[in-house]
Amino acid sequence: IVICNPNNPTGYNYSENEMQELKEIILKHNLYLFADEAYREFTYESKQYSAMHLTGVENNVVLMDTISKRYSACGARIGAFVTKNKQLIDATMKFAQMRLCSPYLEQLAGEAAIDLPPDYFDITKAEYKKRRDLIVKRLNAMDDVYCPNPGGAFYAMAKLPIDDSDAFCQGFLESFEYNNQTVMLAPATGFYGTKGLGLQEVRLAYVLNTDDINKAMDCLEQALKIYPNRKV
Repeated sequence: IVICNPNNPTGYNYSENEMQELKEIILKHNLYLFADEAYREFTYESKQYSAMHLTGVENNVVLMDTISKRYSACGARIGAFVTKNKQLIDATMKFAQMRLCSPYLEQLAGEAAIDLPPDYFDITKAEYKKRRDLIVKRLNAMDDVYCPNPGGAFYAMAKLPIDDSDAFCQGFLESFEYNNQTVMLAPATGFYGTKGLGLQEVRLAYVLNTDDINKAMDCLEQALKIYPNRKV
């Protein structure tokens, strides 16, 4: 089982009860849980419950982490593979024996990043929460748009009155502008394993400042008003 907690693309934050339910499935079927927890510091209403807190399945849990999201260093290939399973560690080390091109600069940056002051995450979380609250409020104020409140990370998934999110996102980027600006969205179809799902959904990343988020929402609202295949 592979999970991302908090989740990309939805921003969903798994509760302790949900993690315990996963534990029971793992025990019943002797499965492994691979937990991507790259956004674990960025939760808002409730704390993230790490897979490493699950008891009785220590040898079946693997935590994956990275500096890229935590320190806004997207693309930096510095991370960790954490498990108490000795066999998995030994197998992983075989693949880690050779590095053709180690990310030297990213290693230096990562070393500096972990020495940031303790209030770094408090300040960063407060800013992301402000952006999240704004983008969710703006989206839900638009006609026929619905966006649930994400509990973590810095993504929001919104349902729009459209019929093809791939075509909408491409056309929005290539052919539409408002006040000489446009917005790049991610069609949700790429996040589903089932064909046909996500056609009315898009993912938004609230990584811009609040002024730019407001401009982006103005632009999206205008684009939806003239979208030829608008669905209600």
